[in-house]
Amino acid sequence: MAVQTAASTVTTPDLGPAAALSCRECGERFPLGPIFACAACFGPLEIAYDLPEGDPEALRKRIEAGPANIWRYAPLLPVPADVADKPNVNPGFTKLVQADRLAAELGVTGGLYVKDDSGNPTHSFKDRVVAIAVEAARAFGFTTLSCSSTGNLAGAVGAAAARAGLRSCVFIPYDLEQGKVVMAAVYGGELVGIEGTYDDVNRFCSELIGDPIGEGWGFVNVNLRPYYAEGSKTLAYEICEQLGWRIPDQIVVPVASGSQLTKIDKGLQELIKLGLVEDRPYRIIAAQAEGCSPVSAAFKAGHDVVRPVKPDTIVKSLAIGNPADGPYVLDIARRTGGVVEDVTDEQVVEAIKLLARTEGIFAETAGGVTVGVTKKLLEAGVLDPSLTTVVLNTGDGLKTLDAVAETTGPSATIRPSLEAFRAAGLAG
Repeated sequence: MAVQTAASTVTTPDLGPAAALSCRECGERFPLGPIFACAACFGPLEIAYDLPEGDPEALRKRIEAGPANIWRYAPLLPVPADVADKPNVNPGFTKLVQADRLAAELGVTGGLYVKDDSGNPTHSFKDRVVAIAVEAARAFGFTTLSCSSTGNLAGAVGAAAARAGLRSCVFIPYDLEQGKVVMAAVYGGELVGIEGTYDDVNRFCSELIGDPIGEGWGFVNVNLRPYYAEGSKTLAYEICEQLGWRIPDQIVVPVASGSQLTKIDKGLQELIKLGLVEDRPYRIIAAQAEGCSPVSAAFKAGHDVVRPVKPDTIVKSLAIGNPADGPYVLDIARRTGGVVEDVTDEQVVEAIKLLARTEGIFAETAGGVTVGVTKKLLEAGVLDPSLTTVVLNTGDGLKTLDAVAETTGPSATIRPSLEAFRAAGLAG
């Protein structure tokens, strides 16, 4: 295994309650550092914590008194205690929208909510994970922030690096949506298009880490992945806090690599362990686009192994054909009584418009996937409409305009007169 060291490695990094790195497969523990795979079995590494002990109510009040961003949860994250005082984009604490009109349309009676992460600084949930990775990059002495990306992550890395005073160099498939390309480039870092799919981009980055060219580079979703991935836990924290410190019955999560879903589950388990929420059953539903649905296919076939596919979908933010956390998504869906489902591109577009029409939320294509899967499973009787359900929208529809542009436009084009307006049948 190639292990990269930073230009000036910190021996004992200050990452708050983070105690060690632990292998998800064999349990082997390693000191905190910029590594992502177990030296014993090559399993993925994740953060092991010394979490706060004592009165849950005191911890709850401490969190509620914190800043209106993810740093209110600093005692539960791999970040220093003074993280809120450092230059960062400070994402999080986005709206949990009570979606009553969407609920009425779908027949949900138990309460339907949309966790709308389009309100983050670069308009996607990726700001959460990158904010954590920036703190790890600082701790390990990295000078360049990098990533392989399907679009949203590239923009988040560019913005966070600019704010932190770091160099950025990010890699994307060459054929991404123009909005995401522009957003990734505008922050002044290096943006490199790779001829191939996201999986090709990711392989290239793995090679770069092992080369002297990559010395001093922090790849947020490779050698900093154990830290980066923890940012997704804050979605679970926020949802429960915004529901009055209560776990929802059903959560619908989009799946690309699968990391977001696995960390949401980890966040829920931590809240239970800390006594911040009641220990009660919950179901996690994984949502994919049909044109890139290897986890859904494995779930429906009853397999434990996820077979890689070549993506062919308008949902480019979820177009990862070989999802690293796919097997863990299967485990969590089965353990919680959830499912893994997919929808067609046509259903994605329909769902984007449905959410916009009912709740005034313009979702990215990944949000169309979660809303579309929710609708599909309700109609099939798989989801219980009497239970509290939370659907994730992870990005802003302005980034994926092409998905709806052909079927969305002016109701009419008229001359500037009342007569013309009446003739167009728009007077009501």
